[in-house]
Amino acid sequence: MIDRQTVEKIKNAANIVDVVSEFVTLRKSGANYKGLCPFHNEKTPSFYVSPARGTCHCFGCGKGGNAITFIMEHEQLTYPEALRWLARKYHIEIKERELSNEEKEEQSKRESMFIVNEWAAKYFEELLHNNPDGIAVGMQYFRARGFRDDIIRKFNLGFDITDRYALGREAMKKGYKAEFLTATGLCWQNDHGELVDRYAGRVVFPWTGVSGKVVGFTARVLDKRTKGVNQKYVNSPDSEIYHKDHELYGIWQAKRAIAKEDRVYMVEGQADVISMYQCGIENVVANSGTALSIHQIHMLHRFTSNITLIYDGDAAGIHAALRGTDMLLSEGMSLRVLLLPEGQDPDEFSKTHSADEFKKFIEDNQVDFIQFKTNLLLKGEQDPKKRADAINSIVESISVIQNQILRDTYIHDCAQRIGISESTLINQMNVFIRARRNGSGATPSANSTPPTTSASSAPSVTTSAVSSAPSSPIRPVERMLMQLIVRHGERVIYKDVEDDEGNKHALTIAQTVAYSLGSDGLSFHYALFNRMLQEAAEKSTEPGFKADMYFLHHEDIEVSRMATALVSEEYHVTQPKDEGPQNEEAHLQRENNLTDALRNQTEHMLLDFRMDYVESHMRELQAEISRIKGDVTRLKAVMEEYRDMQVIRNALAKQLGNSIVR
Repeated sequence: MIDRQTVEKIKNAANIVDVVSEFVTLRKSGANYKGLCPFHNEKTPSFYVSPARGTCHCFGCGKGGNAITFIMEHEQLTYPEALRWLARKYHIEIKERELSNEEKEEQSKRESMFIVNEWAAKYFEELLHNNPDGIAVGMQYFRARGFRDDIIRKFNLGFDITDRYALGREAMKKGYKAEFLTATGLCWQNDHGELVDRYAGRVVFPWTGVSGKVVGFTARVLDKRTKGVNQKYVNSPDSEIYHKDHELYGIWQAKRAIAKEDRVYMVEGQADVISMYQCGIENVVANSGTALSIHQIHMLHRFTSNITLIYDGDAAGIHAALRGTDMLLSEGMSLRVLLLPEGQDPDEFSKTHSADEFKKFIEDNQVDFIQFKTNLLLKGEQDPKKRADAINSIVESISVIQNQILRDTYIHDCAQRIGISESTLINQMNVFIRARRNGSGATPSANSTPPTTSASSAPSVTTSAVSSAPSSPIRPVERMLMQLIVRHGERVIYKDVEDDEGNKHALTIAQTVAYSLGSDGLSFHYALFNRMLQEAAEKSTEPGFKADMYFLHHEDIEVSRMATALVSEEYHVTQPKDEGPQNEEAHLQRENNLTDALRNQTEHMLLDFRMDYVESHMRELQAEISRIKGDVTRLKAVMEEYRDMQVIRNALAKQLGNSIVR
């Protein structure tokens, strides 16, 4: 693990202009630099680099960050990998933190397994290109599949000879230990202690993980030998470095294209990936016929939130298209489905179409998943019971979507499409949502009573459950409030604030916002903002803490990217103008004026935050009132709550006057 001192040395050495210039042609533009964005296709430069802040930001696609996050994004590296990249660039020696004996042993084992896998991949590749059987049998098989030699090299495809003891002998001769050959699954030991090759007589597809290391293998028996063979494919068993549900075939080759195109195509098999890549569609991966796992979805979400599932148009393909889809929706992925003409898989289709033709076919024929599921389950179905089951399944899929606006849009569309009242679908959707919430048992814990400030003197707005879904759209008032925190979070705006025990405190903007919202059990709808607020509140009293620099250079790429966007936006807190050189008294007066302006801004935005919540909640109550039929007791309770919200809203409006921030 890289020690903290070395990390700081790398951060200090990394010049944002210098780093970005490795990949982008920059031109001076005032105090900044600009160029064409490397993350999306554009003709007019909208990618700006600020040497003063040490950040970059694209006003077209919104991507950017500091030097580390730029390298993470552009090269699709992890945080430690990006640090090592910069260390090599600036010739900084990496000093590792001293590991415990257990950590050393675990790291040594993992590294040894990666080294063995890397050697094995080169061994199989060498056999394919230089061994007579590899050329005559393995290479012939790949060429018969239509794979070009450059693509075969790109995916490091290989071949394993039929001698089941050859790999073990060669590995031991090279000094590799038997325990790592068996731990990786390359070999197994028979009763005589001999190392037996798991992949003998097969063509080999290495699995390269997102970091560029070989994590496992899939080996396929050749066509002429498939008759009577129980296992057409043999995969690496689970190990310390390989878990099938954690990996995606082709992710190493595809990750940059996925980020650039902001979309990933998901197919079933390795051959599908290779053929589409060769066709010119590079943002493609395969899950090898299994349902997507949460680990795979999180990996993809690093690069894009848009996914299209591409499968055969037969029954098996349709079944595959339905697996794991609710999990994709619940994780905030925008999901589309494309079924190819029956009898064709992506491998076959790509061989008869150019990249442009394939892309056009995708654009013309891919459909939103909910629409796909609705058409699939209800088309031609007349049986009332089966239709009811199908509608339940569709509504359940919609219910897992975290974005409330998107959920409502789907419900409205489905109601029109299937001819059922929208209120009925909403009621059923709420049943699913409540069932999941009750099942989770997650309830917010009460915080200790915070110090009282004028910012928290607004009418109390309490809620038992405030959504913090990561995929929720960012509300304007939330964005402006977080912008204030990122820019000025460390600024003290209240002095000598008394808590319940009579102790006096100085409160920063970040603390004020955290205490004010916490006192009413409120939080941001956008989960990332809650994390940033918590960090700002905790660190804002530390000596030398500057919120903008802290978040701009945050090790979490999402935090850094968001901070860069907030700092780069045009909105600014009203501040006294800099009138040049000042004496001490004038400087003090300017600081006091700025503090007053920031305090007023904070109080105003907190009021507006509450107003936004109250108005949103009132709309929800209105919708519920319109849906309630026959339940007088429930209707009375909801109407009473609505009247309470009206009182709170009126009180807030009175405090806000006519200058509500929108």
